[in-house]
Amino acid sequence: MNNQDCIFCRIASKDIQANLVEETEHSLAFWDISPRQPIHILVIPKRHHANILELTINAPDELVDLMRLGTRIASEKSSGSFRLSFNTGAEAGQTVFHAHGHLTSRTPKDQLA
Repeated sequence: MNNQDCIFCRIASKDIQANLVEETEHSLAFWDISPRQPIHILVIPKRHHANILELTINAPDELVDLMRLGTRIASEKSSGSFRLSFNTGAEAGQTVFHAHGHLTSRTPKDQLA
């Protein structure tokens, strides 16, 4: 179900390198190339789903895996304050039409000393 025209499918298949944070059987997390906060990590399903709605309807197990990965990374890298958000549709700000969550935080754990 991967789409070779989709940049996130190409990252998931390792055709394009990304700054990998962690991966599971179904999901992949990597640093955003244009971060908006000190922590800005993208969490994607490895299989192509156009958006979070499609992922939720068609692959709930992959959705749960993605959410577990995102929240585990958030607890490891942030102070506990974070946002995991999904844009669905161009009008909502989605620019890559492969489901993905933006894990963001202004309070990295390593800055709390």
